[in-house]
Amino acid sequence: MTTPLVVALHDGQLQVSWPELDARFAGRVLREACRCAECSAQARLGNPVDVDETLRVVDVTPIGAYAVQLTFSDGHQRGVYPWAMLHALALRAQT
Repeated sequence: MTTPLVVALHDGQLQVSWPELDARFAGRVLREACRCAECSAQARLGNPVDVDETLRVVDVTPIGAYAVQLTFSDGHQRGVYPWAMLHALALRAQT
């Protein structure tokens, strides 16, 4: 997976753009997709995170050349979002 050309925050949404695909993700979508240990464990127990529609992404931190770590308005900041995962989410949203 190639590194995106653009990674930016716009009004609490994450924009990620590759040469062939441009996507904007609402905070709710990204928070529900979190694969950190805590969120994964809760999902395995049948307790997916309950996300408010107004949840926003408030900070983006690069993780090497392969991912970003997001901080959400609910304080959650444990998940790492690899480019491949974000690309797959963007493709799924197009269909």
